[in-house]
Amino acid sequence: MNKSKDSCQNCNNTECLIHQNFKDFPESEIVANKNIIKCKKGQQFIMEGAPVNGFFIILQGIAKVFRTGINGREQIVRFAKAGEIVGNRGLSPEECYPIGAVALSDCKLCYFPKSILKKTLLSNPRFSYDMMLFFASELNKSEIRVKSISQMSVRERIIDTLLYIHRKFGTLNGYLSLSLSRKEYAQYAGTTEEQVIRTLSQLKKEKFIETATKRIKINDFKKLRAEIKDHNYFIGS
Repeated sequence: MNKSKDSCQNCNNTECLIHQNFKDFPESEIVANKNIIKCKKGQQFIMEGAPVNGFFIILQGIAKVFRTGINGREQIVRFAKAGEIVGNRGLSPEECYPIGAVALSDCKLCYFPKSILKKTLLSNPRFSYDMMLFFASELNKSEIRVKSISQMSVRERIIDTLLYIHRKFGTLNGYLSLSLSRKEYAQYAGTTEEQVIRTLSQLKKEKFIETATKRIKINDFKKLRAEIKDHNYFIGS
C-alpha cells in the first residue's frame, strides 16, 4: 500500500462525513493527520484481529468487509463504495478489528488515526451527531439483515443479493457493475458456491437473468422483487 497526502477541501466525495463537516474543522488535526492510502485490487487493508489504530473512508473504488466463521469460512458482511466508512469499529473500546477488508478494485482510501478521531468527536458536536446517526443506521441494517436471512430460503437470499448489488452499484452496459465470483455471492448470501451456481442457473432458465462468465444482467426486476417482497427489499443499501 502506498501512502500520500490529499486535500479534504478539494475533495468531491460528497458522501464522506469528514467532507460534509469540513467547514467546522478546516484547520483541525483530523485533516492534518489524514493519509491517503492506495491499494491494488485484491489487496487486504484491514487484517482481522489486527490492533485497532483508526478507520478508513473510501475515496475511490470498492471494497468488501468480511468476518471469518467456523472452520475458517469467510462471511462477507457488506460491500463498501466511495464515501463509505470501513473499519468503523475502530472507534470502539475493542483492541482488535473484528473484521477484515479487501479492495475489490484499485482503491484510494482516506485513513484517520483513532486518537485524532476521538479528539474531533469530543470537540465537534455536529460531527459527533452525524457519526451517531451513521452507527444507528449501520446497526439497523445489520439487525434487519440478520432477521431477513434467518427467514429466507437459499433462492431468496441469492435474489436479495443480486438486487442489493444492483441498487448499490448500478449497471454497466446492462450488467451489474460489480462483478463477483460465485464464491463471493455465496459468502454474502450465507450459502455454498454450489447452491449459488444452481440457483443462478435456474434463474437464467426462468429468464430472470442473463450471465456472461462472472457478469450478471437482471432482466425482470418486478418478478425478482416480488419473490422477496416480505423481506424488506429496500433495507440494506
